Amino acid sequence: MEHHLAWAILGLILVIVELLSGTFYLLMLSLAAFGAAAAAWLGLDFPVQAIVAGAVAAAGCWGVYAYRARNATKQMAPIDAGQPAKFESWIDPGARLARVSYRGASWDARIDGGESPEPGAILYVQGTDGNTLKVATRRPG
Repeated sequence: MEHHLAWAILGLILVIVELLSGTFYLLMLSLAAFGAAAAAWLGLDFPVQAIVAGAVAAAGCWGVYAYRARNATKQMAPIDAGQPAKFESWIDPGARLARVSYRGASWDARIDGGESPEPGAILYVQGTDGNTLKVATRRPG
């Protein structure tokens, strides 16, 4: 099989997988594969094709990372932000880790701020960190 055809097929596969994931990193890798396909079509040797693919992939992935870092504060607020949760008990007061009742289930939560809520107190969800809610005594603004 011709090198340019193999690179193009790899690029198409990466585009299809990107459509399933939505991260944009695989899109940059597919552009790198298409760049290598172009280099192969121009008759350049395989090491040059690999260098083109690596350079385009590195530049593209850095661009996606920089864009996400620059726009991190402009991201949409979590869907749970501002929703009330009921404080149940402390798991580890020193680490500010507690159990809260939220949406009919008991959750681990990390409490922001220096307040020490009593059982039954209403806290407000700020966001999530994996399966742990981030909560505070004040509703987010």
